[in-house]
Amino acid sequence: MRASSCFRAVTAAVGLSFAAALTLTACGSDTTGDGTLTVVASTNVWGSVAQAVAGDKVDVTSIITEPSSDPHSFEASPTDAAKLTDASLIVYNGGGYDHFVDDIIGTGNSDQLTVNAFDLLEGGAHAGEGGGDSHEGHDHGDVNEHVWFDVDTVDAAAQSIADKLGQLDPDNADAYKANAATFHGQLEQISAITDGIAAAHKDAPVAQTEPIAYYLLQSAGLKDVTPPDFTSAIENGNDPAPAAIAATRQLLTGKQVQALVYNVQTQDRVTQDVRATAESAGIPVVEVTETLPEGLDYIQWQTNTAESLAAALQ
Repeated sequence: MRASSCFRAVTAAVGLSFAAALTLTACGSDTTGDGTLTVVASTNVWGSVAQAVAGDKVDVTSIITEPSSDPHSFEASPTDAAKLTDASLIVYNGGGYDHFVDDIIGTGNSDQLTVNAFDLLEGGAHAGEGGGDSHEGHDHGDVNEHVWFDVDTVDAAAQSIADKLGQLDPDNADAYKANAATFHGQLEQISAITDGIAAAHKDAPVAQTEPIAYYLLQSAGLKDVTPPDFTSAIENGNDPAPAAIAATRQLLTGKQVQALVYNVQTQDRVTQDVRATAESAGIPVVEVTETLPEGLDYIQWQTNTAESLAAALQ
């Protein structure tokens, strides 16, 4: 099988530079040696979206599944590289978020089918803006790479997955389209929750430990008043300036916000202190993550998150 030969090539290259290892893994094809379609996603978030479309026709493999893994800084192993280069279809976030995918596929088969969700944001109007090759320096007021919180972009990604699976497997093209249509209906249920929040709490002020839930807050009609210097520093793994920390704490102690959106996946001493400050002030905390909680699919996860946000604002 081609996958096995690629894996052996990558394993043999472990002692070489990673770039050399990637070159050796550039043996992608539309199917495995036995003709089986393979779909590989960068994280289990996009893996869940892909599986919803693929149904029982194709198994989907996700590279990042552990809650402790940060896709921003994830370094793919040679085994990961082999999975990606051998995949029939790659589904990933894009926008510099899971840059390891671009690093790998940039050295491989130029004809390999991919779905880059960030490129589908608002019909691709922002493709390449604010993202580039690094997530640092993004203008989160306009373009934000955490597009799995944008229901329209996720819907567009699902439709693209259905189209590309249909190209690879024409006999089941109608099944993929039907699955994508079902998924679209489920996404509308999430939108109904955020629309309800927007109707009841238009422009309500909230804070975030980092700008991960930008699109969720946008769809819910809420106003993120966190100092940008604070959220950008946390996202980039830096300590915010004392003034930014003090201003963020003041939002909470002064009850100037109605909820704190808290990324439990990248918490540190600064964000833990902010959470403790919110809880002491009686400000509800809404937990968000960057990978799926165990036992949940994308729809369940985002439904729970939207419902938690709605409950926090009551």
